[in-house]
Amino acid sequence: MSQEQYRKALEIKAAELSASLRNREGIHIETASDMQDEVQQETERDLIVTSLDRDSQMLRHVRAALKRLADGSFGVCVDCEEPIGAKRLAAVPWAARCLRCQERADENGDGRLAADRAGGALIAGAGRAFGLGRL
Repeated sequence: MSQEQYRKALEIKAAELSASLRNREGIHIETASDMQDEVQQETERDLIVTSLDRDSQMLRHVRAALKRLADGSFGVCVDCEEPIGAKRLAAVPWAARCLRCQERADENGDGRLAADRAGGALIAGAGRAFGLGRL
């Protein structure tokens, strides 16, 4: 993919995430007549808040990737400063780390990019489906 294609993909992803973050209908608190209904509503609200948090984190990573595109550092690992593999960038264009450094960060639990991992897990499955192997 070209830098322009990455930019367009990232801008589309940012717009999708921004739109999803504006939708906060399920967060409102209602009193339920039944304890079971109240527990159900609380569980649904917790899921919505978790989803909003995940989307917010991912939006930060997408915006950071757009900044890296603008400053010329896109595609370079923030840890080892080696190029990030083309397959990984195609699958997770907001990735800030190469696969090796991301795996190391995940194992150590330091500096983990949660949105990278969450979004990447979904996309990596698609990558395997297309014969791209491990991303």
